[in-house]
Amino acid sequence: MAFHYPNGTPYNNHEAPQSKKQVKKHKSIQFGKRGMDFEEEINKSNAFYLSRNTAVIHKKPTPVQIVKVDYPSRSAAVIKEAYFRQASTTDYNGVYDGYYLDFEAKETKNKTSFPLKNFHQHQIDHIQQCLAQKGICFVLIWFSSLNRCFFFSGEDLVTYWSEQESTGKKSLPLSIIEKNGIEIQIGIAPRVPYLDAVRQHIQSNKGVAINDN
Repeated sequence: MAFHYPNGTPYNNHEAPQSKKQVKKHKSIQFGKRGMDFEEEINKSNAFYLSRNTAVIHKKPTPVQIVKVDYPSRSAAVIKEAYFRQASTTDYNGVYDGYYLDFEAKETKNKTSFPLKNFHQHQIDHIQQCLAQKGICFVLIWFSSLNRCFFFSGEDLVTYWSEQESTGKKSLPLSIIEKNGIEIQIGIAPRVPYLDAVRQHIQSNKGVAINDN
């Protein structure tokens, strides 16, 4: 099924495979030695945090408008094309220990860098607006070929995004992500313990202690 942004641009959240062969390969990618989807693991982690009263974080629903439906039979309908009613912002938001969190989840097969083309200008604008209101914004980056996950702050993301025109660099080198980001060790419960990185980020930037439930 084809999804499009309001301006007609095809929707491509993560680095979506383009062929049946690539789709099969994508599904077999090992997430921490298990065939798992990155967003699915974040959703499970959010459910874990909610069950422990640690944080209330949810994936944002995006309303869509269906424009093309096929009816192969009277009892079945297949949606062939749909449009987002409004441009998407980021994947997740919620509250943790009195802090507003707003973040995106991205993955790449690259081993040495993360392409900035995986973001859109309206997402960067949204992150800047949230930062201006003192929200905590970030991106969780999953290097699927390396089985490594990083927290990368919204402040740094905005900086590198803005410098594209002057530097000509269209990607974030892994070395920069390692230096400026926080690596997240994949666990069991929660699978993606990203709040550990959030706590570290808050403490390093504001010098305050954060409750660890």
